[in-house]
Amino acid sequence: MSNAGTAAIPQPRIPSYVHQVLRETFARWGARFGLVWIGVLLVAAVFAPFIATSHPLLLSSDGHISSPALASLTATDVTLLVLFLTGATLVLVRMSARSKLMIFVITLVLTSILSHLMISPPQLTIYEQYREQEAQGRYQWVIHAPIPYSPQDYLRDKGDTGLEPPLGNPARRHWFGTEENGADVLSRMIHASRIALGIGFVATGIGMFIGVIIGGLMGFFSGNVDIFGMRLVEIFEAIPTLFLLLTFVAFFGRSLYIMMVIIGITGWTGYARYIRAEFLRLREQDFVQAATACGLPLYSILFRHMLPNGIAPILVAASFGVASAILAEATLSFLGLGLVGEPSWGQMLNQAVQSSSFNWWMAAFPGGAIFLTVFAYNLIGEALRDSIDPYLKK
Repeated sequence: MSNAGTAAIPQPRIPSYVHQVLRETFARWGARFGLVWIGVLLVAAVFAPFIATSHPLLLSSDGHISSPALASLTATDVTLLVLFLTGATLVLVRMSARSKLMIFVITLVLTSILSHLMISPPQLTIYEQYREQEAQGRYQWVIHAPIPYSPQDYLRDKGDTGLEPPLGNPARRHWFGTEENGADVLSRMIHASRIALGIGFVATGIGMFIGVIIGGLMGFFSGNVDIFGMRLVEIFEAIPTLFLLLTFVAFFGRSLYIMMVIIGITGWTGYARYIRAEFLRLREQDFVQAATACGLPLYSILFRHMLPNGIAPILVAASFGVASAILAEATLSFLGLGLVGEPSWGQMLNQAVQSSSFNWWMAAFPGGAIFLTVFAYNLIGEALRDSIDPYLKK
């Protein structure tokens, strides 16, 4: 029989371990719900300057078309937009995970530097000018955002403003009501999602980075290195994160970056324990012994050969770590020690009980957002743990 008459039978493509875990994870309804909610928050955080703003998206004045919303974008707004578009493009492109990560990091660094050097939004913003000029008929047409209120727009041109329940004023539609200074609650909640997601991802990333390095060295070398590392873990586990945050806020002021760093530095111990246990198991495997015998450098053995085989428990811990970081920031803001001038869910939750009467909308909507976000991360973590653990599969 000739070779031309026998066509090669295509072999079915076997999915990788990562794809199998992800498929089993998001086959559960809880993980799907968590992913959808986090996706909604991510879109709201990235496109907040176009969803909730007092600046018109487009307007026509004296025959000229302009976009005050684009002109008011800050360096952070542009960086988030570019990173979101880059990440969405990389998801659709078939490329190795290492190449995607490298492209994303390079884009992050370049965009952050260029945007801070080239973009200078107005220092003083007068939100009332657009409403006054529109009322005077100076615009031919105006396109407003879906929520035409910025988080710092206190509606001074509307007279006496303050706490209003949802849809309490027919002249101004505030779907979630207003806070004590008259700002729209829904607008502030959308912009506050940036702080919640940012502090969760950055603080968890710092903790994972430190924990993976220290835990990997402890598990690979063991002996004296392991003993010293475990004593270091015990020292950091004895530090109360909340009290440390309160101390730094009292001495150095309120800064989101300080919160991120402190939560990350005090939260790496759990990741180090997981990586240590995995590396103690993997270091006796044949592929690690072969890599050591071939004389590969230490970073290659640890992070190219061992880490991909022991990263699964870290991913589960990271989902719970993000939820813990969000709760820590909300707690600090609820105590009145959060950021100044920036909206925060915990800060709005505090305003529910500041006045003589209980303002239910200031408690229900921000509190519900905190609950759903933490609940979503916990659902994903639970589903991921069930997909990885072979005993739970049985």
